[in-house]
This record gives sequence, structure tokens and C-alpha cells, in this order.
Amino acid sequence: MRLLISDANILIDMEAGALMETLFRLPMQFGIPDLLYYEEIEEGSPGLEQMGLQIMEVSGDFVKYAARLPGQYNPTLPAKNGAKPSHNDYLALALAKQESCTLLTGDANLRIVASKESVTVMGTIGLLCAMVENQLLTVDEALKALHKMKEGKRRLPWPDAEKMLEALR
Repeated sequence: MRLLISDANILIDMEAGALMETLFRLPMQFGIPDLLYYEEIEEGSPGLEQMGLQIMEVSGDFVKYAARLPGQYNPTLPAKNGAKPSHNDYLALALAKQESCTLLTGDANLRIVASKESVTVMGTIGLLCAMVENQLLTVDEALKALHKMKEGKRRLPWPDAEKMLEALR
């Protein structure tokens, strides 16, 4: 089964869209760096391990790799894309690289770095499409979840998301 490594914002999007249970019904495995999970996710979303989230350790070499990335990339990342990736964001990227798998993120600047580091990226919209394609949601249910995310002040390219979901009808 395909492993995907998530940053915090993807899980927050899924929670805002009331899709956490549906996420873990996808034919995929989901992992997250242990430090990121304990610092940013566990308190607000307990029980994700029981649902299937794998709390994973980033090996020493990849921790060092993650520590080098801010100095290499942060000065060149566009401010219009929002905040620069945090240490925990870079740990998620490092874990995806360590495991040779896809990184789940909606962070525009982290996507730029991942691309430059040859790490495949998928976001919330891709997960919504996968849920429809795997018949876990109808297009209308996915659009309702998207609307909940918007009401929850999540940041997505709303017109693009709606267009991609509508194309699945």
C-alpha cells in the first residue's frame, strides 16, 4: 500500500472538512514525523494513531538534512506564498525523502522546496479527488467538505478545487 507523509495542514484541512475517518479509508497509508505529531497534532486531534496514522521517526541523517534546508531555501522563497516552512514542515519533507514517498502538503513554499528536492507532492484537493475516485465520497459530498474547509478559514485555491471536483462527475 502506498505511503504518504503528511504535514500538519493536511490533517487540519481533513478535520475542518469532517473527513478524518474517510481519509483513513483510502487505500493508502499515512505517516507523520513524530516531533510534528506531538507538537502540533496530538493535543487537538487525539486518536489518529488508532485510525491508522503512523507516527514515524526521522533518522539522524535526515534530521540533519532537514536542518540544512531553511538556510538553503528560505531566503529565496516568495513572501506572497505565505510563511516560510517551519522546522516541522522540513521534517515532513525529510521523512518523505527518507521513505521515498509522496509528501502531503498545502503549503506553497514547502511545495516549491519539495519540487527542487525531487519529492512528489499531493495536497488536500488531490486527497478529495482520491476519495471520489475510490467511491468513498460523491462529488457533492466532496464539495460540501470543501465548503466546510472554507468556512473553517482553511487556505485552498477554491475555484481550482471546485473545478477539479466537478470534472469527476
